Amino acid sequence: MPSARSWRRRAAGATVAAGAVAALIAGAAAPAGAQPMPASTAQAATALAAPDISVANVKAHLSQLQSIATANGGNRAHGRPGYKASIDYIKAKLDAAGFTTTVQQFTTSGSTGYNLIADWPGGDTGNVLFAGAHLDSVGSGPGINDNGSGSAAVLETALTVAREGHHPAKHLRFGWWGAEELGLVGSKYYVNNLPSTERAKIDGYLNFDMIGSPNPGYFVYDDDPRLEGVFKDWFAAKGVPTEIETEGDGRSDHASFKNVGIPVGGLFTGASNTKTSAQAQKWGGTAGQPFDRCYHSSCDTTSNINDTALDRNSDAIAHAVWTLSADDSTNPGTVFESTADVAIPDNGAAVTSSVAVTGRTGNAPATLKVGVDIKHTWRGDLVIDLLAPDGTAYRLKNSSSSDSADNVVTTYTVDASSEAANGTWRLRVQDVAAQDTGYIDSWKLTF
Repeated sequence: MPSARSWRRRAAGATVAAGAVAALIAGAAAPAGAQPMPASTAQAATALAAPDISVANVKAHLSQLQSIATANGGNRAHGRPGYKASIDYIKAKLDAAGFTTTVQQFTTSGSTGYNLIADWPGGDTGNVLFAGAHLDSVGSGPGINDNGSGSAAVLETALTVAREGHHPAKHLRFGWWGAEELGLVGSKYYVNNLPSTERAKIDGYLNFDMIGSPNPGYFVYDDDPRLEGVFKDWFAAKGVPTEIETEGDGRSDHASFKNVGIPVGGLFTGASNTKTSAQAQKWGGTAGQPFDRCYHSSCDTTSNINDTALDRNSDAIAHAVWTLSADDSTNPGTVFESTADVAIPDNGAAVTSSVAVTGRTGNAPATLKVGVDIKHTWRGDLVIDLLAPDGTAYRLKNSSSSDSADNVVTTYTVDASSEAANGTWRLRVQDVAAQDTGYIDSWKLTF
């Protein structure tokens, strides 16, 4: 931080041998003329709890940043070899994990600067959750708290997304900014060169600058109530009181995003301001001393980190990323629907009903809603799939000899984040046992 600172059968005598239905469920051959039923299963996309972020992994990244600084004149500042080596280290980790990375160059103070942007494949690219941190240090030290701490925690959160195979509704983007210490230069350059249509796609930017201060406070940005609430509620559930962040207000990279109308939030553990007695009583630590006595100094090394603060804040970052990227309350969705009736042959070939999706950007969401209204006299006979434009099948419902109710009127949730949104989507339905009739009344997709 600069020092100026997101789902009957009729009781008549007709019967179906339970063994025949069971064989179909187990994958035996379908009736003659039927289309094969691929085994792909729709994945329910729920707002899963975030995994624990390993503080040991975060600290291992900090050790690497320290080694880089030590080998490059004791710092990782803009224009110095330590900064470029820091970018290269983080980029290599992200590339190996499957991110799409972009290094953006700019020039300031007579030197080339670098921003690193990492996009996780999938999610609604029209609805982006962005988390970032500045990566540069000042020239007078290695910058392990300021801001190796935020950079390492954002990196480990991104790598955890990859390890977990997490594919939320929103598109995830992570960023590491250069030349922040010279006046938010890198983040300003990124935002100013981002077309307004792309800015509008960012649902929120979360900033993490200094989250392991040795005499820590627990400060939450109050710029956007929704983003603030996610962090405050998480800390409250852990019994950790928080305060509004004021020391770094406008002095870190969130300001670049806020200034163009993008909602921002973030966390901070304090810099050169002095911890009060009330704050020491609330959080522990030493009253009358700075939150970070090594702020912008040569002693901002791996020894200048409070492990508890780093651990709590890293877990809070993951919680916010998992929660906010699954929450599509800001986007009520666009509906594409077919209301044409399609008869379903009794114990016959599969039939399909089509919906054409147009005008979308990027891939389908991980929480694609598939609303189904099928009128049928024994729904247990039905096998239902959603077919993506490229033909990939997502199993919505298997047949079941014990499901004797009529009709299928429900909404399924499908992780279709690997599919292009635009194109012809189809609902495929097959009646796999005899003596019951029905039809597709309507169905819809909600993006």
